[in-house]
Amino acid sequence: MSKFVSLVTLALAPALSALGQDPRQIILEVQKRQHSDSQRYEGTLEVTSQGNQVATKRWVYQRIGSFGNSKAILRFTAPAEVKGVGLLIVNHPDRASDQWMWRPAIGRDQRIALQDRSTRFFGTDFSFEDLEERDVDQYNYKLLADDGAMWKLESRPRKSSQYEYSYFWVKKDNYTFVKIEAYNKKGLVRTIDYKNYEQIKGIWTARLTEVYDVTRKSRTVLKYEKLEYNLPMKDDDFTLQALRRDL
Repeated sequence: MSKFVSLVTLALAPALSALGQDPRQIILEVQKRQHSDSQRYEGTLEVTSQGNQVATKRWVYQRIGSFGNSKAILRFTAPAEVKGVGLLIVNHPDRASDQWMWRPAIGRDQRIALQDRSTRFFGTDFSFEDLEERDVDQYNYKLLADDGAMWKLESRPRKSSQYEYSYFWVKKDNYTFVKIEAYNKKGLVRTIDYKNYEQIKGIWTARLTEVYDVTRKSRTVLKYEKLEYNLPMKDDDFTLQALRRDL
């Protein structure tokens, strides 16, 4: 993650310092710098159980729209027993997303109820809620620490969520997430680490995400492959009818 010093950077230093004192503005800047009109990638997931058994899954993910007001479809491509299983996520700026899962084996889709969003998504360590986007205004933020290189923030959801609060670590030089710890009423539930950042079309992008389920003591590593931004996509490709299409 490169840094450079210029007259422009020095001129902006007071503004960036002021920005760092407002946790909501920090998150807004993160979202601004990661903005794209669309995104596509092929993901490889390695799920390691408490007993060190490893299962490999693959999916294709596509997304259209602005953060918090977007639509996404992800569809498993392997292994054979989950191939074709898909999830449609319709995000809303003022409330939780709508989600539907398609199961080709039974030829029907299922709406994911809000109370079921804390369950694991098809044997991974992501919950259904982890796969949605929520607008910055759906949370209250607090700045907890400033260690010079990173900020530590606390977020508390204003809307219904499985999490009571979460901690975010954000790098100052490029406004990227480093780590998230998510807590419920009983304590730490899940950690998410973002690694192997590189710039893709000017956007700092993690090429690997590691999710750890504290209760189950299992881990999912998601590797992003063939990742592209701002591809031409159509709203018609993000509907229930599109979700039901075979690969």
